[in-house]
Amino acid sequence: MKNFFILFLAVISLVTSYCGSTTKKSVPGSVSGSMDTGSVKIFFREYEHHFGKVAEGEKIGYTFTFENKGTADLIISAVTTSCGCTVPKFDSRPISPGRTGNIEIVFNTSGRNGIQAKTITVKSNASTPVILLRITAYVVTNDK
Repeated sequence: MKNFFILFLAVISLVTSYCGSTTKKSVPGSVSGSMDTGSVKIFFREYEHHFGKVAEGEKIGYTFTFENKGTADLIISAVTTSCGCTVPKFDSRPISPGRTGNIEIVFNTSGRNGIQAKTITVKSNASTPVILLRITAYVVTNDK
């Protein structure tokens, strides 16, 4: 069982490195450099989502929900993905303390097969400025 787990981790590492391109969506006019992190705290309900078995060619989506548990406005400055086959969508408006927001992820399984793992990097002005999210799926081809 231990060898299977090690093999599984190796396959996931190989798959994520296979998609060398990145997709990035940034907030227009966002300022790079230091940001006031004050008391902004971002908390995601889930940090990983497993789609299970899906057919090759499907576009599958998932919405990660987060909450601003701080006392100042939360601003998502950028969301990047580990592969061009995964597209992020998010609202760039400030999230007030106690409010929630969403990051929608759409994964295009076309041309994919087997275990797929994609990483989503969320950058914000929170006290933890970089959060990693992950989606996984087992893509099955319909070879006839």
